Amino acid sequence: MRRHKNAKGIAVLLIILVLVIVFIYSGLRLLESTVFYADETETAATKTITRNGVDYFPRQDIDVFLMMGIDRYGPVVSSGSYNNDGESDTVLLVVFDQKDETTHVINLNRDTMVQMPVLGIGGRQAGTTYGQLALAHTYGSGLEDSCENTIRTVSDLLYGITIDHYISMNMDAVATLNDAVGGVTVYVTDDFSGTDAQIPMGKTTLRGQQAVDYVRLRMDVGDQLNLSRMERQKDYIESFLQAFLAKLEENSTFTLETYDAVSDYIVTDCSGTVLSSVIERYADYTLAEPVSLKGENKLGERYMEFYADEAALEELVLDLFFVEK
Repeated sequence: MRRHKNAKGIAVLLIILVLVIVFIYSGLRLLESTVFYADETETAATKTITRNGVDYFPRQDIDVFLMMGIDRYGPVVSSGSYNNDGESDTVLLVVFDQKDETTHVINLNRDTMVQMPVLGIGGRQAGTTYGQLALAHTYGSGLEDSCENTIRTVSDLLYGITIDHYISMNMDAVATLNDAVGGVTVYVTDDFSGTDAQIPMGKTTLRGQQAVDYVRLRMDVGDQLNLSRMERQKDYIESFLQAFLAKLEENSTFTLETYDAVSDYIVTDCSGTVLSSVIERYADYTLAEPVSLKGENKLGERYMEFYADEAALEELVLDLFFVEK
């Protein structure tokens, strides 16, 4: 389902749409359990795992939301097949910890090398392939099936965790939302002169395509690493939030007006009821320091590759998603 007009939930949804670029805000599992992989009677997330002689069981007091920023322009449309060219340049998890009343954000490097499903005839899994995490979204029509394929890939990377909901957003929404708040002021430390001469070094207010380039580009920008781009995205979203909240103070209908402008650029499995519940349940949660996976960048034969540190990854997953049995 792609359009939701619940006034209370839209404020949260709109923030989600932008924060898909980098960080925070909302998600909630439906009261009815969502089943993404109907051909399996039991997923890995229902199983106990053992590490160093200790048994761990999946936590039942968390809600997990996957958010994706898709490197495509134009409204969301089906590719008409089970392949598309929309890579997910931003992949992050938002975890709502009901025990500690804390929101955790995990930024997954789009270059992370993973095993991912390949979809064949009828959209069924026809095998797997090894490559960058960003490519998981390209298997599918670019709609729900691509999001679910990314969910499966992320879940497998993180020891079979359960991901309750997802939302993806095409790049056009970035410029629209950026300009809706009157532009976003950032302090540029990377040299964009080789790709976008309209983004000067130092303090500048981003407009339209500038905002898209600032959060999206990495080739010929600074050290060209995705980690550096992730830092720019973090700075951008902090500034965006200030401008966004200021607009809300000025105009009570701001969220409705802006949502109408970006709704064609998103795909989500969330209902209006879910989004309404989000603000009621999680709005006052404390935001923990965002986390990025530790690991190593390497230049592969065709593109940059990121290899997660297995020990650090295991520690993170056990800490946030599992509990000792």
